[in-house]
Amino acid sequence: MLLNSVLINLFQYKIIEMNTKNLQQIIDKTVDNKSVFGAILTIEKGNERWTGSAGNLTNDQPYFIANTTKLYITALILNLRTKGKLSLDDKISKYLSPEIMHKLHYFKNVDYSESLTISNLLAHTSGLPDYFEDKGADGKSLLQQLQEGTDQSWTFEQTVEMSKKMTPKFAPNTKGKAHYSDTNFQLLGKIIESIHGKNIGVVMHEAIFQPLALMQTYLYSSSDDKTPALMYFKNKPLDICKAMTSFGADGGIVSTSEETMVFLKAFFNGHFFPESDLSELYKWNRVMFPLEYGVGIMKFQLPAIFTMFRKMPVFVGHSGLSGAFAYYVPEKDVYLAGTVNQINNPGTSYKMLIKIVNSFK
Repeated sequence: MLLNSVLINLFQYKIIEMNTKNLQQIIDKTVDNKSVFGAILTIEKGNERWTGSAGNLTNDQPYFIANTTKLYITALILNLRTKGKLSLDDKISKYLSPEIMHKLHYFKNVDYSESLTISNLLAHTSGLPDYFEDKGADGKSLLQQLQEGTDQSWTFEQTVEMSKKMTPKFAPNTKGKAHYSDTNFQLLGKIIESIHGKNIGVVMHEAIFQPLALMQTYLYSSSDDKTPALMYFKNKPLDICKAMTSFGADGGIVSTSEETMVFLKAFFNGHFFPESDLSELYKWNRVMFPLEYGVGIMKFQLPAIFTMFRKMPVFVGHSGLSGAFAYYVPEKDVYLAGTVNQINNPGTSYKMLIKIVNSFK
């Protein structure tokens, strides 16, 4: 039944009844061949869908969805809760080994490790440092090393050790505090593996990709795989295939804009967990302007002062460091998925999205 509906979803949509020429022009102008060299967008409203691309990307090109992977992890966690396999209030020590938990969160001479919950990880309210973007002892972050061309791989155990060598940002559940941390989702991936007894890539395939008939979506696992388009850093392709095999649960999925759209609609329409649970996710904390984070989900809304006091709609979903995005705009009932494939300026995708959404009456 679900498979049939997904196939209809993929192949029987008519062209969206709006100015598609205008949409294409917006995408074309986004690609300036200075900071953005390719862009893809799939947009859906009601039973209408349109996909466009420009530059060095095509409509069906697989790409790294980067941090947007986290929305898939949220779907898996909420699906496990729906099946009675876990509670968001569970202590993570219930699922993780003593070696992982040992001084995982040691802040101002107090060990908070045993108080961490699954909800803390989903909402980035754990206070755990970000093994990827926070600076290490040498004053550089892992992200900076990759941007400089030092491709490298790492294991889950190494991410935990890197995080433990950094200072937490605050005690768990500190009111009004959230720190976006890839470490949180590495731990969630390990919790999912612990419950399923399978590798996270296998779990994703069996619980998400296969049921939704996503034929070009997978967790990147081999640096010899040249299928996904390389991301750019400034004006050069960034060949960090070793690193991409290591992100896993926090950012390792490869997909296309149309298959990301299928997942996005499934997420918001009750395929993985009751649709009524969505309101529980909308508990927002500021993580980085103008983004806020709820429970496993991101919100983007520009303040009116930045838009000539014109009220901007709320985008809910997720985006990635690469400029990849998967958002739903409730006010317009519009779904958007795609990428601008640029690590140096992922904000470009938001500029494009604002122009796209403003084209709707």
